[in-house]
Amino acid sequence: MKIISTAAIAAIIAYLCWWPVPIEPVSWNAPVAPGYVDAHAPNHRLAGLQLISLGDEKGPEHVALGRDGKLYASTASGGIVRMNPDGTELELFVNTGGRVLGFDFDTNGNLIAADAMRGVLMIAPDRNVTLLVSAMNGGAVSYPNSLVVASNGKIYFTDSSARFAPSHWGGTFEASMLDIVEQSATGRVLEYDVAQGTLRTLASGLSFANGIALSQDQQSLFVNETGRYRVWKIAVQSNDLDVRSGSILARVLLDNLPGYPDNLMRGSNDNIWLGFAKPRNAIIDFIADKPLLRKMVLRFPRALWPMPETYAHVIAFTEEGRIVADWQDPAGTYPETTGVTETHDRFYVQSLHADSLGWLAKK
Repeated sequence: MKIISTAAIAAIIAYLCWWPVPIEPVSWNAPVAPGYVDAHAPNHRLAGLQLISLGDEKGPEHVALGRDGKLYASTASGGIVRMNPDGTELELFVNTGGRVLGFDFDTNGNLIAADAMRGVLMIAPDRNVTLLVSAMNGGAVSYPNSLVVASNGKIYFTDSSARFAPSHWGGTFEASMLDIVEQSATGRVLEYDVAQGTLRTLASGLSFANGIALSQDQQSLFVNETGRYRVWKIAVQSNDLDVRSGSILARVLLDNLPGYPDNLMRGSNDNIWLGFAKPRNAIIDFIADKPLLRKMVLRFPRALWPMPETYAHVIAFTEEGRIVADWQDPAGTYPETTGVTETHDRFYVQSLHADSLGWLAKK
Protein backbone atom coordinates (compact mmCIF):
# COMPACT_ATOMS: atom_id res chain seq x y z
CA MET A 1 0.00 0.00 0.00
CA LYS A 2 2.82 2.36 0.92
CA ILE A 3 4.60 1.53 -2.33
CA ILE A 4 1.43 2.31 -4.32
CA SER A 5 0.97 5.63 -2.50
CA THR A 6 4.59 6.60 -3.07
CA ALA A 7 4.30 5.73 -6.76
CA ALA A 8 1.09 7.76 -7.09
CA ILE A 9 2.69 10.78 -5.44
CA ALA A 10 5.73 10.45 -7.69
CA ALA A 11 3.46 10.26 -10.75
CA ILE A 12 1.56 13.39 -9.70
CA ILE A 13 4.80 15.28 -9.12
CA ALA A 14 6.16 14.14 -12.47
CA TYR A 15 2.95 15.22 -14.20
CA LEU A 16 2.93 18.66 -12.59
CA CYS A 17 6.60 19.25 -13.38
CA TRP A 18 7.11 17.71 -16.81
CA TRP A 19 3.84 17.08 -18.65
CA PRO A 20 4.07 19.01 -21.96
CA VAL A 21 2.21 22.31 -22.15
CA PRO A 22 2.11 24.67 -25.15
CA ILE A 23 3.60 27.69 -23.37
CA GLU A 24 7.14 28.80 -22.55
CA PRO A 25 6.45 31.31 -19.77
CA VAL A 26 8.46 34.53 -19.56
CA SER A 27 9.05 36.08 -16.15
CA TRP A 28 7.79 39.61 -15.59
CA ASN A 29 7.17 41.79 -12.56
CA ALA A 30 3.49 42.58 -12.18
CA PRO A 31 2.97 45.89 -10.36
CA VAL A 32 1.08 45.82 -7.09
CA ALA A 33 -2.59 46.09 -7.98
CA PRO A 34 -3.99 49.52 -7.05
CA GLY A 35 -7.40 48.17 -6.09
CA TYR A 36 -10.60 50.16 -6.43
CA VAL A 37 -9.54 53.51 -5.02
CA ASP A 38 -9.33 57.17 -6.04
CA ALA A 39 -10.59 57.51 -9.64
CA HIS A 40 -11.65 53.85 -9.50
CA ALA A 41 -13.53 54.00 -6.21
CA PRO A 42 -16.38 51.44 -6.17
CA ASN A 43 -19.76 52.55 -7.47
CA HIS A 44 -22.89 51.02 -8.99
CA ARG A 45 -23.37 53.12 -12.12
CA LEU A 46 -23.59 50.00 -14.31
CA ALA A 47 -25.98 48.13 -12.02
CA GLY A 48 -29.10 49.48 -13.69
CA LEU A 49 -28.42 48.63 -17.32
CA GLN A 50 -31.39 48.26 -19.63
CA LEU A 51 -31.18 45.29 -21.97
CA ILE A 52 -31.83 44.66 -25.64
CA SER A 53 -32.44 41.04 -26.58
CA LEU A 54 -30.20 39.64 -29.30
CA GLY A 55 -32.46 36.67 -30.00
CA ASP A 56 -30.34 33.55 -30.35
CA GLU A 57 -27.10 35.52 -30.51
CA LYS A 58 -24.67 36.09 -27.62
CA GLY A 59 -21.57 38.10 -26.94
CA PRO A 60 -21.94 41.61 -28.41
CA GLU A 61 -18.16 42.04 -28.21
CA HIS A 62 -18.09 45.12 -30.42
CA VAL A 63 -20.84 47.61 -31.25
CA ALA A 64 -20.84 50.54 -33.69
CA LEU A 65 -23.28 52.84 -35.42
CA GLY A 66 -23.27 52.52 -39.20
CA ARG A 67 -23.69 55.23 -41.79
CA ASP A 68 -27.19 53.89 -42.37
CA GLY A 69 -28.17 54.81 -38.80
CA LYS A 70 -28.32 51.16 -37.76
CA LEU A 71 -26.55 49.69 -34.77
CA TYR A 72 -24.20 46.80 -35.61
CA ALA A 73 -22.90 44.22 -33.13
CA SER A 74 -20.50 41.30 -33.62
CA THR A 75 -21.48 38.09 -31.82
CA ALA A 76 -19.93 34.81 -30.68
CA SER A 77 -21.54 32.77 -33.48
CA GLY A 78 -19.54 34.62 -36.11
CA GLY A 79 -22.51 36.81 -36.89
CA ILE A 80 -22.79 40.55 -37.18
CA VAL A 81 -26.31 41.65 -36.34
CA ARG A 82 -27.86 45.02 -37.01
CA MET A 83 -30.86 46.78 -35.56
CA ASN A 84 -32.42 50.13 -34.98
CA PRO A 85 -30.79 52.02 -32.08
CA ASP A 86 -33.75 51.05 -29.87
CA GLY A 87 -33.20 47.36 -30.63
CA THR A 88 -36.13 46.89 -32.99
CA GLU A 89 -35.86 45.22 -36.42
CA LEU A 90 -33.01 43.00 -35.30
CA GLU A 91 -31.56 40.99 -38.19
CA LEU A 92 -28.45 39.05 -39.11
CA PHE A 93 -26.40 41.23 -41.42
CA VAL A 94 -23.73 38.62 -42.18
CA ASN A 95 -22.00 35.61 -40.65
CA THR A 96 -18.28 35.51 -41.37
CA GLY A 97 -17.78 31.94 -40.23
CA GLY A 98 -15.24 33.15 -37.67
CA ARG A 99 -15.37 35.54 -34.70
CA VAL A 100 -15.28 39.29 -35.32
CA LEU A 101 -13.80 41.04 -32.28
CA GLY A 102 -13.60 44.56 -33.67
CA PHE A 103 -14.81 46.53 -36.68
CA ASP A 104 -15.17 50.00 -38.14
CA PHE A 105 -16.69 51.61 -41.23
CA ASP A 106 -14.75 53.21 -44.08
CA THR A 107 -15.87 56.28 -46.00
CA ASN A 108 -17.66 54.12 -48.57
CA GLY A 109 -19.83 52.46 -45.95
CA ASN A 110 -17.94 49.16 -46.01
CA LEU A 111 -17.69 47.37 -42.70
CA ILE A 112 -14.02 46.55 -42.05
CA ALA A 113 -13.74 43.69 -39.56
CA ALA A 114 -10.98 42.10 -37.53
CA ASP A 115 -12.01 38.46 -37.53
CA ALA A 116 -9.81 36.53 -35.10
CA MET A 117 -10.35 33.27 -36.98
CA ARG A 118 -10.16 34.47 -40.59
CA GLY A 119 -8.33 37.81 -40.82
CA VAL A 120 -9.19 41.37 -41.80
CA LEU A 121 -12.38 41.45 -43.87
CA MET A 122 -14.17 44.06 -45.95
CA ILE A 123 -17.94 43.59 -45.91
CA ALA A 124 -19.78 45.70 -48.47
CA PRO A 125 -23.27 47.12 -47.85
CA ASP A 126 -24.58 44.37 -50.16
CA ARG A 127 -23.01 41.83 -47.71
CA ASN A 128 -20.28 40.70 -50.08
CA VAL A 129 -17.23 39.66 -48.04
CA THR A 130 -13.64 40.22 -49.24
CA LEU A 131 -10.61 38.90 -47.37
CA LEU A 132 -8.00 41.66 -47.14
CA VAL A 133 -5.48 40.07 -44.76
CA SER A 134 -5.48 36.36 -43.98
CA ALA A 135 -4.97 35.09 -40.43
CA MET A 136 -3.27 31.75 -39.84
CA ASN A 137 -1.02 30.08 -37.32
CA GLY A 138 2.56 31.06 -38.10
CA GLY A 139 1.50 33.44 -40.87
CA ALA A 140 2.01 37.18 -41.27
CA VAL A 141 -1.00 37.74 -38.99
CA SER A 142 -2.27 35.28 -36.37
CA TYR A 143 -4.82 36.95 -34.11
CA PRO A 144 -6.57 40.05 -35.53
CA ASN A 145 -8.42 41.65 -32.66
CA SER A 146 -9.37 45.32 -32.80
CA LEU A 147 -9.43 47.74 -35.70
CA VAL A 148 -9.91 51.36 -36.70
CA VAL A 149 -10.09 52.98 -40.15
CA ALA A 150 -8.41 56.36 -40.71
CA SER A 151 -9.93 59.05 -42.90
CA ASN A 152 -7.31 58.29 -45.56
CA GLY A 153 -8.61 54.72 -45.77
CA LYS A 154 -5.68 53.07 -43.99
CA ILE A 155 -6.63 50.32 -41.56
CA TYR A 156 -4.89 50.08 -38.21
CA PHE A 157 -5.37 46.89 -36.25
CA THR A 158 -3.94 44.82 -33.43
CA ASP A 159 -2.52 41.34 -33.90
CA SER A 160 -2.79 40.07 -30.33
CA SER A 161 -0.39 37.14 -30.49
CA ALA A 162 2.11 35.75 -32.96
CA ARG A 163 2.27 32.58 -30.88
CA PHE A 164 -1.34 31.53 -30.47
CA ALA A 165 -3.80 31.82 -33.33
CA PRO A 166 -7.45 31.23 -32.32
CA SER A 167 -8.01 29.15 -35.47
CA HIS A 168 -5.29 26.75 -34.30
CA TRP A 169 -5.77 26.74 -30.53
CA GLY A 170 -9.49 26.16 -30.10
CA GLY A 171 -10.90 29.68 -30.19
CA THR A 172 -10.34 33.20 -28.95
CA PHE A 173 -10.54 32.48 -25.20
CA GLU A 174 -8.09 29.57 -25.30
CA ALA A 175 -5.59 31.48 -27.46
CA SER A 176 -5.80 34.64 -25.35
CA MET A 177 -5.40 32.69 -22.12
CA LEU A 178 -2.30 30.92 -23.41
CA ASP A 179 -0.74 34.16 -24.64
CA ILE A 180 -1.36 36.07 -21.41
CA VAL A 181 -0.12 33.20 -19.24
CA GLU A 182 3.03 32.88 -21.38
CA GLN A 183 3.80 36.64 -21.44
CA SER A 184 6.12 36.37 -24.44
CA ALA A 185 4.76 39.74 -25.62
CA THR A 186 4.43 39.00 -29.33
CA GLY A 187 1.46 41.34 -29.87
CA ARG A 188 1.71 43.97 -32.59
CA VAL A 189 0.06 47.02 -34.12
CA LEU A 190 -0.20 46.92 -37.91
CA GLU A 191 -1.25 49.14 -40.79
CA TYR A 192 -2.94 47.82 -43.90
CA ASP A 193 -2.96 50.19 -46.87
CA VAL A 194 -6.00 49.20 -48.90
CA ALA A 195 -4.98 51.23 -51.95
CA GLN A 196 -1.50 49.70 -52.10
CA GLY A 197 -2.38 46.29 -50.68
CA THR A 198 0.56 46.51 -48.27
CA LEU A 199 0.94 45.45 -44.65
CA ARG A 200 3.28 47.26 -42.27
CA THR A 201 4.22 46.70 -38.63
CA LEU A 202 4.12 49.89 -36.58
CA ALA A 203 4.92 48.45 -33.17
CA SER A 204 5.63 45.12 -31.49
CA GLY A 205 6.53 43.78 -28.05
CA LEU A 206 3.03 44.00 -26.56
CA SER A 207 1.57 41.41 -24.20
CA PHE A 208 -1.73 40.70 -25.93
CA ALA A 209 -2.33 43.85 -27.97
CA ASN A 210 -6.06 44.51 -27.87
CA GLY A 211 -8.27 47.62 -28.22
CA ILE A 212 -7.21 50.39 -30.58
CA ALA A 213 -8.39 53.95 -31.24
CA LEU A 214 -7.12 56.92 -33.27
CA SER A 215 -6.34 60.31 -31.80
CA GLN A 216 -8.38 63.27 -32.98
CA ASP A 217 -5.58 64.45 -35.27
CA GLN A 218 -5.05 60.84 -36.47
CA GLN A 219 -1.33 61.06 -35.74
CA SER A 220 -1.40 58.67 -32.78
CA LEU A 221 -2.96 55.37 -31.80
CA PHE A 222 -4.15 54.37 -28.35
CA VAL A 223 -3.59 50.65 -27.79
CA ASN A 224 -4.56 48.41 -24.88
CA GLU A 225 -1.91 45.98 -23.65
CA THR A 226 -4.26 43.56 -21.91
CA GLY A 227 -1.62 41.23 -20.45
CA ARG A 228 0.11 44.03 -18.55
CA TYR A 229 -2.82 46.21 -17.53
CA ARG A 230 -1.94 49.34 -19.48
CA VAL A 231 -2.68 51.65 -22.42
CA TRP A 232 -0.04 52.87 -24.87
CA LYS A 233 0.03 55.95 -27.07
CA ILE A 234 1.91 55.10 -30.28
CA ALA A 235 2.69 57.42 -33.20
CA VAL A 236 1.30 56.28 -36.56
CA GLN A 237 4.68 57.16 -38.09
CA SER A 238 6.29 54.36 -36.06
CA ASN A 239 7.85 51.62 -38.15
CA ASP A 240 8.77 48.19 -36.79
CA LEU A 241 9.22 49.69 -33.33
CA ASP A 242 9.66 47.38 -30.33
CA VAL A 243 7.93 49.31 -27.55
CA ARG A 244 10.19 47.65 -24.97
CA SER A 245 13.26 49.36 -26.44
CA GLY A 246 12.14 52.83 -25.44
CA SER A 247 11.23 55.52 -27.94
CA ILE A 248 9.63 58.93 -28.03
CA LEU A 249 7.19 57.45 -30.55
CA ALA A 250 5.58 55.14 -27.96
CA ARG A 251 4.77 55.79 -24.32
CA VAL A 252 2.57 54.28 -21.64
CA LEU A 253 -0.42 56.56 -21.13
CA LEU A 254 -2.26 54.60 -18.41
CA ASP A 255 -0.42 52.07 -16.26
CA ASN A 256 -1.22 49.54 -13.53
CA LEU A 257 -4.94 49.51 -14.23
CA PRO A 258 -7.29 47.57 -11.91
CA GLY A 259 -8.37 45.10 -14.59
CA TYR A 260 -7.71 43.59 -18.00
CA PRO A 261 -8.32 46.38 -20.57
CA ASP A 262 -10.16 45.20 -23.67
CA ASN A 263 -11.79 47.50 -26.24
CA LEU A 264 -11.25 51.19 -26.92
CA MET A 265 -13.94 53.39 -28.50
CA ARG A 266 -13.99 57.12 -29.14
CA GLY A 267 -16.77 58.98 -27.36
CA SER A 268 -17.89 62.59 -27.17
CA ASN A 269 -15.82 65.54 -25.92
CA ASP A 270 -12.65 63.89 -27.27
CA ASN A 271 -12.92 61.15 -24.63
CA ILE A 272 -12.04 57.50 -25.18
CA TRP A 273 -14.00 54.67 -23.58
CA LEU A 274 -12.25 51.58 -22.24
CA GLY A 275 -13.82 48.38 -20.95
CA PHE A 276 -12.33 45.84 -18.55
CA ALA A 277 -13.17 42.25 -19.43
CA LYS A 278 -12.12 41.10 -15.95
CA PRO A 279 -10.61 42.55 -12.76
CA ARG A 280 -7.08 41.74 -11.58
CA ASN A 281 -6.42 38.47 -9.74
CA ALA A 282 -3.93 38.33 -6.84
CA ILE A 283 -2.76 34.79 -7.61
CA ILE A 284 -2.11 35.59 -11.26
CA ASP A 285 -0.04 38.63 -10.26
CA PHE A 286 1.81 36.57 -7.63
CA ILE A 287 3.00 33.98 -10.16
CA ALA A 288 3.97 36.58 -12.79
CA ASP A 289 7.68 36.18 -11.99
CA LYS A 290 7.45 32.39 -11.46
CA PRO A 291 7.49 30.74 -14.92
CA LEU A 292 7.76 27.17 -13.62
CA LEU A 293 4.75 27.67 -11.35
CA ARG A 294 2.75 29.07 -14.29
CA LYS A 295 3.51 25.91 -16.24
CA MET A 296 2.38 23.80 -13.31
CA VAL A 297 -0.88 25.72 -12.96
CA LEU A 298 -1.65 25.10 -16.64
CA ARG A 299 -1.46 21.37 -15.92
CA PHE A 300 -4.23 21.60 -13.34
CA PRO A 301 -7.83 20.84 -14.36
CA ARG A 302 -9.37 24.04 -15.70
CA ALA A 303 -11.73 24.23 -12.72
CA LEU A 304 -8.68 24.81 -10.50
CA TRP A 305 -7.13 27.60 -12.57
CA PRO A 306 -7.00 31.01 -10.83
CA MET A 307 -9.63 32.97 -12.72
CA PRO A 308 -10.58 36.61 -12.13
CA GLU A 309 -14.00 37.19 -10.62
CA THR A 310 -16.91 38.73 -12.49
CA TYR A 311 -16.90 42.53 -12.17
CA ALA A 312 -18.45 45.06 -14.55
CA HIS A 313 -16.23 48.08 -15.12
CA VAL A 314 -15.72 50.74 -17.81
CA ILE A 315 -13.89 54.05 -17.81
CA ALA A 316 -13.44 57.07 -20.05
CA PHE A 317 -10.20 59.03 -20.35
CA THR A 318 -8.82 62.00 -22.27
CA GLU A 319 -6.05 61.86 -24.83
CA GLU A 320 -3.73 63.12 -22.10
CA GLY A 321 -4.61 60.16 -19.87
CA ARG A 322 -6.94 61.86 -17.39
CA ILE A 323 -9.80 59.61 -16.25
CA VAL A 324 -13.11 61.46 -16.56
CA ALA A 325 -15.62 58.67 -15.93
CA ASP A 326 -15.58 55.39 -14.01
CA TRP A 327 -18.67 53.16 -13.98
CA GLN A 328 -18.89 49.87 -12.15
CA ASP A 329 -21.12 47.07 -10.96
CA PRO A 330 -19.21 44.99 -8.38
CA ALA A 331 -21.84 42.25 -8.69
CA GLY A 332 -21.00 41.83 -12.36
CA THR A 333 -24.66 41.44 -13.32
CA TYR A 334 -23.75 42.27 -16.90
CA PRO A 335 -20.63 40.16 -17.50
CA GLU A 336 -17.30 40.99 -19.15
CA THR A 337 -17.85 44.63 -20.05
CA THR A 338 -15.42 44.92 -22.93
CA GLY A 339 -16.24 48.48 -23.94
CA VAL A 340 -18.73 51.31 -24.46
CA THR A 341 -20.24 52.69 -27.66
CA GLU A 342 -21.52 56.24 -27.19
CA THR A 343 -24.21 57.76 -29.40
CA HIS A 344 -26.05 61.06 -29.09
CA ASP A 345 -28.55 59.68 -26.59
CA ARG A 346 -27.21 56.36 -25.26
CA PHE A 347 -24.24 54.41 -23.95
CA TYR A 348 -24.17 50.82 -25.22
CA VAL A 349 -22.08 48.42 -23.15
CA GLN A 350 -20.23 45.67 -25.00
CA SER A 351 -19.71 42.16 -23.60
CA LEU A 352 -17.88 38.96 -24.50
CA HIS A 353 -20.63 36.54 -23.52
CA ALA A 354 -23.83 38.35 -22.48
CA ASP A 355 -27.02 37.22 -24.23
CA SER A 356 -28.22 40.82 -24.54
CA LEU A 357 -26.91 44.30 -25.25
CA GLY A 358 -26.81 46.60 -22.24
CA TRP A 359 -27.41 50.32 -22.44
CA LEU A 360 -27.84 53.48 -20.40
CA ALA A 361 -29.68 56.63 -21.42
CA LYS A 362 -27.78 59.89 -21.47
CA LYS A 363 -29.06 62.32 -18.89
